[in-house]
Amino acid sequence: MGLLSGPETNVAADAGHVDPPPRMGFFTDTSVCIGCKACEVACKEWNAIPEDGLAFTGWSYDNTQELGSDSWRHVAFIEQPVPDGDGDGRDGVRWLMASDVCKHCTHAACLDVCPTGSLFRTEYGTVVVQEDICNGCGYCVPACPYGVIERREEDGRAWKCTMCYDRLGDGLEPACAKACPTDSIQFGPLEELRTRAASRVAQLHVAGVSDARLYGHDPADGVGGDGAFFLLLDTPETYGLPPDPVVTTRDLPAMWRYAGIAALTLFGGITAVSMFGRRR
Repeated sequence: MGLLSGPETNVAADAGHVDPPPRMGFFTDTSVCIGCKACEVACKEWNAIPEDGLAFTGWSYDNTQELGSDSWRHVAFIEQPVPDGDGDGRDGVRWLMASDVCKHCTHAACLDVCPTGSLFRTEYGTVVVQEDICNGCGYCVPACPYGVIERREEDGRAWKCTMCYDRLGDGLEPACAKACPTDSIQFGPLEELRTRAASRVAQLHVAGVSDARLYGHDPADGVGGDGAFFLLLDTPETYGLPPDPVVTTRDLPAMWRYAGIAALTLFGGITAVSMFGRRR
């Protein structure tokens, strides 16, 4: 599947939905995230997600550690040493907190590689797993450029954020956004969120926060833009995000084309040798 040029594609219409509603998404403003993890709890409660070990890592206050089959929202706690300015030679600490989630990519490699149709594009432009027809092949796991989707050890099936597809059908916002006390997680039509995010970045720049930037908002990036994008206060790598994600199935059409040419060439060679041998 090649990346599209020109105007952004209507992913829901491309998936076969007739007259779909506006594409919905998440805008996560990490500048106002307080690390309360209410989003994690709300996600688990609404979606009946099993607990994920309750393990104490010992190296961070963040014990969820990463997204996975049992963690569809993950609030990262990032500690950065900064000069405290009092002249005693000791550093202070700056906390960066960010609630990560599936990006619901425009060009979703997990959709491309799923052999059963378990992964599908909804009328809202989101990407959802139908766990009842997932065969546990795991092809989607390495296909995701963000390392989001994972198979659950207990049953082998793949699980990830659905952007609360069941709630959207009833006109409700996703549980995580509903529970967020600071509006760090904002839900709505994707184009409106992009406009709002650009204004927020400009506001922070005026306030002197020069490192504020958007991540995943650009339809011209390597995944065609994300349905869940972020305002970051440092580089993507600081938050454990790839700096330049690319849809992993980008080169599949060319690969199949070359494989077809090679197969035809081989078949032609075998046929020629066979006919020449018969003549002799």
